Amino acid sequence: MMITILGPTATGKTRLAAVLAKHISGEIISADSRQVYRGMDIGTGKDLEDYTIDGFRIPFHLIDVVEPGIEYNVFEYQKLAHRAIKDIEQREKIPIICGGSGMYIEALLKGYKLFPVPDNPALRAELERQTDEQLTELLASFKALHNHTDTCERPRLLRAIEIELYYREHPELLETCQAVPSVIFGLRGDRDLIRSRITRRLKERLENGMVEEVQALIDKGVSQNQLIRYGLEYKFLTLYIQGQLDYDTMFRRLNVAIHQFSKRQMTWFRKMEREGFDIHWLDVEWPEEEKLSFILRTCNQ
Repeated sequence: MMITILGPTATGKTRLAAVLAKHISGEIISADSRQVYRGMDIGTGKDLEDYTIDGFRIPFHLIDVVEPGIEYNVFEYQKLAHRAIKDIEQREKIPIICGGSGMYIEALLKGYKLFPVPDNPALRAELERQTDEQLTELLASFKALHNHTDTCERPRLLRAIEIELYYREHPELLETCQAVPSVIFGLRGDRDLIRSRITRRLKERLENGMVEEVQALIDKGVSQNQLIRYGLEYKFLTLYIQGQLDYDTMFRRLNVAIHQFSKRQMTWFRKMEREGFDIHWLDVEWPEEEKLSFILRTCNQ
Protein backbone atom coordinates (compact mmCIF):
# COMPACT_ATOMS: atom_id res chain seq x y z
CA MET A 1 0.00 0.00 0.00
CA MET A 2 1.13 3.55 -0.71
CA ILE A 3 -0.40 6.76 0.62
CA THR A 4 -0.40 10.19 -1.02
CA ILE A 5 -0.99 13.46 0.82
CA LEU A 6 -1.49 16.44 -1.47
CA GLY A 7 -2.86 19.94 -1.26
CA PRO A 8 -2.07 23.57 -2.00
CA THR A 9 0.71 25.45 -0.27
CA ALA A 10 0.42 26.35 3.43
CA THR A 11 -2.01 23.56 4.35
CA GLY A 12 0.31 21.57 6.64
CA LYS A 13 0.99 18.59 4.38
CA THR A 14 4.50 17.85 5.64
CA ARG A 15 3.56 17.83 9.31
CA LEU A 16 0.58 15.53 8.68
CA ALA A 17 2.65 13.17 6.53
CA ALA A 18 5.32 13.00 9.22
CA VAL A 19 2.81 12.27 11.98
CA LEU A 20 1.28 9.54 9.82
CA ALA A 21 4.70 8.11 8.98
CA LYS A 22 5.56 7.86 12.67
CA HIS A 23 2.28 6.04 13.33
CA ILE A 24 2.48 3.50 10.49
CA SER A 25 6.26 3.10 10.10
CA GLY A 26 6.38 5.05 6.87
CA GLU A 27 8.88 7.14 4.95
CA ILE A 28 8.13 10.30 3.01
CA ILE A 29 8.81 10.93 -0.67
CA SER A 30 8.59 14.63 -1.46
CA ALA A 31 6.53 15.64 -4.48
CA ASP A 32 7.82 19.18 -4.86
CA SER A 33 9.47 20.47 -8.02
CA ARG A 34 11.86 22.81 -6.20
CA GLN A 35 12.71 21.05 -2.94
CA VAL A 36 15.03 18.79 -4.95
CA TYR A 37 17.56 21.66 -5.06
CA ARG A 38 20.23 21.98 -2.37
CA GLY A 39 20.46 25.36 -0.67
CA MET A 40 16.93 26.34 -1.69
CA ASP A 41 15.45 25.72 1.73
CA ILE A 42 13.43 28.62 3.09
CA GLY A 43 12.02 29.69 -0.28
CA THR A 44 10.80 26.19 -1.14
CA GLY A 45 9.37 25.58 2.34
CA LYS A 46 11.32 22.43 3.15
CA ASP A 47 10.41 22.87 6.82
CA LEU A 48 12.79 20.08 7.77
CA GLU A 49 11.91 20.45 11.44
CA ASP A 50 8.48 19.02 10.59
CA TYR A 51 10.10 15.65 9.93
CA THR A 52 10.93 15.22 13.64
CA ILE A 53 8.02 13.77 15.64
CA ASP A 54 8.44 13.16 19.38
CA GLY A 55 12.20 13.18 18.94
CA PHE A 56 12.11 10.67 16.07
CA ARG A 57 13.43 11.76 12.68
CA ILE A 58 11.16 10.57 9.85
CA PRO A 59 13.19 9.44 6.82
CA PHE A 60 12.51 11.48 3.70
CA HIS A 61 13.48 11.21 0.04
CA LEU A 62 13.84 13.44 -3.05
CA ILE A 63 14.87 16.51 -1.09
CA ASP A 64 18.32 18.03 -1.72
CA VAL A 65 19.18 15.68 -4.60
CA VAL A 66 20.64 18.15 -7.15
CA GLU A 67 22.44 21.49 -7.21
CA PRO A 68 20.52 24.62 -8.30
CA GLY A 69 20.79 25.10 -12.04
CA ILE A 70 20.97 21.36 -12.81
CA GLU A 71 18.25 20.21 -15.21
CA TYR A 72 15.49 18.40 -13.33
CA ASN A 73 12.12 17.47 -14.78
CA VAL A 74 9.12 15.20 -14.37
CA PHE A 75 10.92 12.24 -15.95
CA GLU A 76 13.80 12.57 -13.48
CA TYR A 77 11.27 12.74 -10.66
CA GLN A 78 9.49 9.59 -11.84
CA LYS A 79 12.78 7.71 -12.07
CA LEU A 80 13.97 8.69 -8.59
CA ALA A 81 10.53 8.27 -7.02
CA HIS A 82 10.19 4.70 -8.33
CA ARG A 83 13.65 3.95 -7.00
CA ALA A 84 12.70 5.37 -3.58
CA ILE A 85 9.42 3.44 -3.48
CA LYS A 86 11.23 0.19 -4.24
CA ASP A 87 13.84 0.90 -1.58
CA ILE A 88 11.22 1.74 1.06
CA GLU A 89 9.07 -1.30 0.33
CA GLN A 90 12.07 -3.64 0.37
CA ARG A 91 12.66 -2.51 3.95
CA GLU A 92 8.98 -3.26 4.69
CA LYS A 93 8.12 0.39 5.28
CA ILE A 94 5.19 2.32 3.78
CA PRO A 95 5.90 5.01 1.14
CA ILE A 96 4.05 8.29 1.67
CA ILE A 97 4.05 10.73 -1.25
CA CYS A 98 3.72 14.27 0.07
CA GLY A 99 3.62 17.51 -1.87
CA GLY A 100 1.81 20.07 -3.94
CA SER A 101 3.29 19.61 -7.41
CA GLY A 102 0.27 18.15 -9.15
CA MET A 103 2.09 17.21 -12.33
CA TYR A 104 4.74 15.26 -10.40
CA ILE A 105 2.11 13.42 -8.37
CA GLU A 106 -0.07 12.63 -11.37
CA ALA A 107 2.89 11.50 -13.48
CA LEU A 108 3.85 9.02 -10.77
CA LEU A 109 0.36 7.73 -9.96
CA LYS A 110 -0.86 7.55 -13.56
CA GLY A 111 2.41 6.36 -15.07
CA TYR A 112 3.36 8.98 -17.65
CA LYS A 113 5.74 7.81 -20.38
CA LEU A 114 8.07 10.77 -20.53
CA PHE A 115 11.50 9.38 -21.30
CA PRO A 116 13.03 10.72 -24.54
CA VAL A 117 12.82 8.41 -27.55
CA PRO A 118 15.49 9.14 -30.21
CA ASP A 119 14.75 9.18 -33.92
CA ASN A 120 15.57 5.97 -35.79
CA PRO A 121 16.24 6.84 -39.47
CA ALA A 122 16.92 3.21 -40.46
CA LEU A 123 13.61 2.07 -39.00
CA ARG A 124 11.80 4.99 -40.65
CA ALA A 125 13.23 4.01 -44.05
CA GLU A 126 12.01 0.45 -43.59
CA LEU A 127 8.56 1.54 -42.43
CA GLU A 128 8.14 3.99 -45.31
CA ARG A 129 7.77 1.04 -47.69
CA GLN A 130 4.51 0.04 -46.00
CA THR A 131 1.05 1.46 -46.60
CA ASP A 132 -0.89 3.44 -43.99
CA GLU A 133 -3.15 0.44 -43.48
CA GLN A 134 -0.20 -1.86 -42.84
CA LEU A 135 1.35 0.64 -40.43
CA THR A 136 -1.93 1.04 -38.55
CA GLU A 137 -2.21 -2.73 -38.24
CA LEU A 138 1.37 -2.87 -36.91
CA LEU A 139 0.69 -0.16 -34.33
CA ALA A 140 -2.51 -1.94 -33.27
CA SER A 141 -0.44 -5.05 -32.54
CA PHE A 142 1.49 -3.03 -29.96
CA LYS A 143 -1.35 -1.23 -28.20
CA ALA A 144 -5.10 -0.62 -28.31
CA LEU A 145 -6.00 2.30 -30.57
CA HIS A 146 -8.64 4.19 -28.62
CA ASN A 147 -8.70 7.16 -31.00
CA HIS A 148 -7.25 8.31 -34.32
CA THR A 149 -4.62 10.67 -32.88
CA ASP A 150 -1.69 8.45 -33.85
CA THR A 151 -3.11 7.28 -37.17
CA CYS A 152 -4.63 10.41 -38.71
CA GLU A 153 -1.32 11.52 -40.27
CA ARG A 154 1.49 9.37 -41.65
CA PRO A 155 4.32 11.18 -39.76
CA ARG A 156 2.47 10.68 -36.46
CA LEU A 157 1.87 7.04 -37.33
CA LEU A 158 5.54 6.46 -38.05
CA ARG A 159 6.58 8.19 -34.84
CA ALA A 160 4.08 6.19 -32.78
CA ILE A 161 5.50 2.90 -34.11
CA GLU A 162 9.04 4.16 -33.54
CA ILE A 163 8.20 4.89 -29.91
CA GLU A 164 6.47 1.55 -29.28
CA LEU A 165 9.40 -0.40 -30.74
CA TYR A 166 11.81 1.60 -28.60
CA TYR A 167 9.78 0.67 -25.51
CA ARG A 168 10.10 -2.99 -26.37
CA GLU A 169 13.83 -2.74 -26.95
CA HIS A 170 14.34 -0.97 -23.60
CA PRO A 171 12.01 -2.65 -21.08
CA GLU A 172 14.06 -1.27 -18.19
CA LEU A 173 12.74 2.22 -19.02
CA LEU A 174 9.16 1.08 -18.57
CA GLU A 175 9.86 0.44 -14.89
CA THR A 176 10.13 4.21 -14.39
CA CYS A 177 6.68 4.86 -15.79
CA GLN A 178 4.55 2.15 -14.23
CA ALA A 179 1.38 3.52 -12.64
CA VAL A 180 1.58 3.42 -8.85
CA PRO A 181 -1.60 2.57 -6.91
CA SER A 182 -2.14 4.82 -3.92
CA VAL A 183 -4.76 5.92 -1.43
CA ILE A 184 -4.93 9.69 -1.90
CA PHE A 185 -5.72 12.29 0.74
CA GLY A 186 -5.99 16.02 0.15
CA LEU A 187 -5.86 19.00 2.48
CA ARG A 188 -8.06 21.98 1.73
CA GLY A 189 -9.75 24.76 3.63
CA ASP A 190 -11.58 28.07 3.51
CA ARG A 191 -10.03 30.33 0.86
CA ASP A 192 -9.62 33.27 3.24
CA LEU A 193 -7.99 31.02 5.81
CA ILE A 194 -5.49 29.68 3.26
CA ARG A 195 -4.76 33.21 2.06
CA SER A 196 -4.04 34.38 5.62
CA ARG A 197 -1.78 31.36 6.18
CA ILE A 198 0.16 32.13 3.00
CA THR A 199 0.69 35.77 3.95
CA ARG A 200 1.70 34.94 7.52
CA ARG A 201 4.15 32.27 6.35
CA LEU A 202 5.68 34.62 3.80
CA LYS A 203 6.31 37.22 6.49
CA GLU A 204 7.90 34.59 8.73
CA ARG A 205 10.18 33.34 5.97
CA LEU A 206 11.34 36.82 5.10
CA GLU A 207 12.07 37.45 8.78
CA ASN A 208 13.96 34.15 9.02
CA GLY A 209 16.47 34.81 6.25
CA MET A 210 14.87 34.15 2.88
CA VAL A 211 16.48 37.22 1.30
CA GLU A 212 19.85 36.12 2.65
CA GLU A 213 19.27 32.62 1.24
CA VAL A 214 18.77 33.98 -2.27
CA GLN A 215 21.79 36.26 -1.92
CA ALA A 216 23.88 33.26 -0.81
CA LEU A 217 22.82 31.31 -3.91
CA ILE A 218 23.85 34.25 -6.11
CA ASP A 219 27.17 34.51 -4.27
CA LYS A 220 27.78 30.80 -4.94
CA GLY A 221 27.43 31.46 -8.66
CA VAL A 222 23.86 30.35 -9.31
CA SER A 223 22.62 32.27 -12.35
CA GLN A 224 20.24 35.07 -11.47
CA ASN A 225 18.28 34.32 -14.63
CA GLN A 226 17.94 30.71 -13.46
CA LEU A 227 16.67 31.86 -10.06
CA ILE A 228 14.09 34.02 -11.80
CA ARG A 229 12.98 31.01 -13.86
CA TYR A 230 12.37 29.05 -10.63
CA GLY A 231 9.57 31.54 -10.01
CA LEU A 232 7.75 32.78 -6.91
CA GLU A 233 10.13 33.51 -4.02
CA TYR A 234 13.30 33.16 -6.08
CA LYS A 235 12.01 35.31 -8.89
CA PHE A 236 10.79 38.23 -6.80
CA LEU A 237 13.64 38.17 -4.29
CA THR A 238 16.18 38.15 -7.11
CA LEU A 239 14.45 41.16 -8.66
CA TYR A 240 14.54 42.84 -5.24
CA ILE A 241 18.26 42.10 -4.82
CA GLN A 242 18.89 43.45 -8.33
CA GLY A 243 17.16 46.68 -7.30
CA GLN A 244 14.33 46.29 -9.80
CA LEU A 245 11.73 46.17 -7.01
CA ASP A 246 11.59 47.93 -3.66
CA TYR A 247 10.80 45.79 -0.59
CA ASP A 248 7.12 46.66 -0.29
CA THR A 249 6.46 46.08 -3.99
CA MET A 250 8.36 42.80 -3.86
CA PHE A 251 6.32 41.60 -0.88
CA ARG A 252 2.99 42.63 -2.40
CA ARG A 253 3.64 41.05 -5.79
CA LEU A 254 5.12 37.88 -4.31
CA ASN A 255 2.20 37.49 -1.92
CA VAL A 256 -0.28 37.79 -4.80
CA ALA A 257 1.75 35.34 -6.91
CA ILE A 258 1.72 32.70 -4.16
CA HIS A 259 -2.05 33.11 -3.74
CA GLN A 260 -2.47 32.58 -7.49
CA PHE A 261 -0.17 29.56 -7.35
CA SER A 262 -2.31 28.06 -4.60
CA LYS A 263 -5.41 28.43 -6.79
CA ARG A 264 -3.62 26.73 -9.70
CA GLN A 265 -2.68 23.83 -7.44
CA MET A 266 -6.32 23.28 -6.47
CA THR A 267 -7.34 23.54 -10.12
CA TRP A 268 -4.93 20.72 -10.94
CA PHE A 269 -6.22 18.52 -8.11
CA ARG A 270 -9.81 19.05 -9.24
CA LYS A 271 -8.74 18.03 -12.75
CA MET A 272 -7.27 14.85 -11.30
CA GLU A 273 -10.61 14.11 -9.65
CA ARG A 274 -12.46 14.65 -12.93
CA GLU A 275 -10.07 12.22 -14.60
CA GLY A 276 -10.84 9.48 -12.10
CA PHE A 277 -8.55 9.96 -9.11
CA ASP A 278 -10.37 9.40 -5.81
CA ILE A 279 -9.13 12.07 -3.40
CA HIS A 280 -10.30 11.87 0.22
CA TRP A 281 -10.39 15.47 1.46
CA LEU A 282 -9.53 16.65 4.95
CA ASP A 283 -10.16 20.12 6.30
CA VAL A 284 -7.04 21.98 7.40
CA GLU A 285 -8.86 23.10 10.55
CA TRP A 286 -9.48 19.57 11.79
CA PRO A 287 -7.37 18.68 14.85
CA GLU A 288 -4.32 16.59 14.05
CA GLU A 289 -5.80 13.57 15.82
CA GLU A 290 -8.96 13.77 13.70
CA LYS A 291 -6.95 13.94 10.49
CA LEU A 292 -4.86 10.93 11.48
CA SER A 293 -7.93 8.95 12.53
CA PHE A 294 -9.67 9.75 9.22
CA ILE A 295 -6.66 8.54 7.22
CA LEU A 296 -6.31 5.33 9.19
CA ARG A 297 -10.04 4.52 8.96
CA THR A 298 -10.06 5.14 5.21
CA CYS A 299 -6.99 3.00 4.61
CA ASN A 300 -8.43 0.13 6.64
CA GLN A 301 -11.76 0.03 4.80
